[in-house]
Amino acid sequence: MNRTIKKQIWLSEEEDRQLKEKAEATCLTEAALIRMLIQGFLPKEKPQADFYKAMNQITAIGNNLNQIAARANTFGFADVKALEFEIENLRNFRLALEKKFLEPEVSEVWQ
Repeated sequence: MNRTIKKQIWLSEEEDRQLKEKAEATCLTEAALIRMLIQGFLPKEKPQADFYKAMNQITAIGNNLNQIAARANTFGFADVKALEFEIENLRNFRLALEKKFLEPEVSEVWQ
C-alpha cells in the first residue's frame, strides 16, 4: 500500500512510553500498531517461546501422520480414513492455536 499522507501527533512522556511498550510487546512498529488500531484490530502480544516449540512439534507430528497415511494408502494395510481424520484434527488444532495466540482481534470500538 502506498502511504502518502503524513500525520504528526503530540504525546505526553507517559503516552510515548505506553506506545513504545505496546509496539514492542506486539513486535510491531509504532506506526504499524496505530494503523492496526485504526482499522479496528487489537494485535496480540508475541507468544512465549513455548508456543513456538509446541507449533513446531505439531507440525512435525502432522508431517509424520501425513507420511504414514501416504504409505498406508500405497500398501493398503491401514485405515486411511482414520489417519486422514487425525491429520485434519491436527490441522484444526494448529489453526486454533494460531488464532488464539497470533491473530489480532477485531475491535468493535472503531467500527
